Amino acid sequence: MRDSITQLTNDLIASYAKVGGINHLDGGNLPSKFAIASITTDFLRLLLPGFFDEKPIQTSELRVYISTLIDSVSGRLEDEITKSIEYRPPDESAVKPRPLAREITAEFLGSFPSIREMLKTDVEAAYAGDPAALSHEEVVVAYPFVETIAVQRMANQLYRRGVALIPRIMAEWAHGRTGIDLHPGATIGSHFFIDHGTGTVVGETTIIGNHVKIYHGVTLGAKSTSRVEELRGAKRHPTIEDNVTIYPGATILGGETVIGSNSTVGGNVFLIHSVPTNSLVIAEDVSVKVMKKADNYEI
Repeated sequence: MRDSITQLTNDLIASYAKVGGINHLDGGNLPSKFAIASITTDFLRLLLPGFFDEKPIQTSELRVYISTLIDSVSGRLEDEITKSIEYRPPDESAVKPRPLAREITAEFLGSFPSIREMLKTDVEAAYAGDPAALSHEEVVVAYPFVETIAVQRMANQLYRRGVALIPRIMAEWAHGRTGIDLHPGATIGSHFFIDHGTGTVVGETTIIGNHVKIYHGVTLGAKSTSRVEELRGAKRHPTIEDNVTIYPGATILGGETVIGSNSTVGGNVFLIHSVPTNSLVIAEDVSVKVMKKADNYEI
């Protein structure tokens, strides 16, 4: 057995030398996926107290509970952001990783009250948009969308500060738990709701307005990824204006594609061009038909 272990060790080390690009050896310590997962869970406990805890939280205990949790999570996050800055500074200027990480951590945690305000609108949209929901509590505790959008709204704050790796780790952690893939770079307005959600993908440069509802299997993506270096950082995902509903299986692609406000996109539509406000877009055989919605139209 010892000879076998020696041979396996030699083979793996030889592979590390031969197959590069998927090793990270002799470099700085990268942010830990396991640490970020634990930290993100604690973020959810801060944003939605009582829903991610194993025992009830009493109001009389809240100040001590929140203070203790913030103290714990801020130190751990600062450590991970320091690693991120050492891996890739947010700009070309010389930076001292630890002080910058401390600043970003404080700013990030300071955004939680405003994130909570946005999350409240998302929960309200889910409750108002799904007759199966019997209470706001049921939406928060049972709907995977709430967990995903909460993580995306947090990760977006770090993404906008240029923090490398951590926003994607957070978003992919939520993706793995819920099947909903929301890139941390996407801009998402208030009262957002993804019903069911499994298989829904929202790309990095997507812009979503207010009061938008989408269903499972929807893709808001890029037209082409064949010219990756030209596309990197460019607007390549669609813009969805206010009060739009997108039904299951629809695919909407392209950075110049705009879905006008108050429009409805039907199931299984494949769309690579803009549609005006108040449109109804449906799939007809192998084509797509765009119509004006009647004043009394309901679907």
